[in-house]
Amino acid sequence: MNKLGPARGAITHGPQQLASPAPGLAIWRCDLEQSDNEIATLAQCLSAAERQRAARFGMPLLRARYVVGRAWLRWVLGRALGVAPQAVTIATGRRGRPCLRGYELDFNVSHTQAIALIGIASHGRIGVDIESGDRSINVEGVGRKFMTVRERGELATLTGDGQRRALLRLWTCKEALSKATGDALSAPFRHLEVAVAPAPRLVAGPPPYLPVDWQMFDVALADDYLATAACWRIGTRDSC
Repeated sequence: MNKLGPARGAITHGPQQLASPAPGLAIWRCDLEQSDNEIATLAQCLSAAERQRAARFGMPLLRARYVVGRAWLRWVLGRALGVAPQAVTIATGRRGRPCLRGYELDFNVSHTQAIALIGIASHGRIGVDIESGDRSINVEGVGRKFMTVRERGELATLTGDGQRRALLRLWTCKEALSKATGDALSAPFRHLEVAVAPAPRLVAGPPPYLPVDWQMFDVALADDYLATAACWRIGTRDSC
C-alpha cells in the first residue's frame, strides 16, 4: 500500500526512521540527494500542484530537492496512515501551516543542505528543526534579536566555536517551538526561555508557550547536525 510506483526498486536510500524520543512521536531522516532516475520515480508521488510548484524552481538543485523531500514526506505519511503516498492529502491550515485534514496525526518538516527531518505526532502538535553544525551565524546579532537576557548571559561566558554552536543549539529549540504553533518567525523568541542541559526544555514563555504544555527532545543524528523536536500537548488541534 506504500509503494512509490513500478520503479520503487530503483530507490537505493530512502527515509531512515530514528529512535523515537517519546511514545506517539516518530522522527525520520531523509537524504535529498538522489539520481535523476530516482527523482523521476519519486516525482510520481507528487500532486499536480506540487509538480507545478517544482517546475517554478529556477535552480535544478533546489527543484530536485523539493521533489525528493515532498515525495519522502508523502511516503512517510502514507506509511503512518496506511495509504499510498499519492493518496495523502496535505492541506494548508492556520497561518499556512501544512496539515492532514481529517486526521489527528500531526507532522512537521525541516531541512538543511541535503538532509530533511520529518516529525510525526499521534497527538498534539510537533515542530522540528535541523541545522548544520558548521553553519556560519552572526552570534552577536542573532543573540541580541532572538535570545533572552539569561541566554545572552550564558552565551557571553563562551568563546569562539563553542559560542556559535551553543547559539545554534538554542536556535533549533526555539525554531521547533515556533513551527509547532505555526508562528514561525513571528513567535516571541526573545521571551521564550529555553534550557538545553541536561536535556532541552522550555523554562518560560507567554501563552501559548507555557512550559506545562510542552516537551522538547534532542534528535540524535550520526553526522554533524543539531536537531530538536518540540511537542505541544494541546487539547484540540486547530491547524486544519
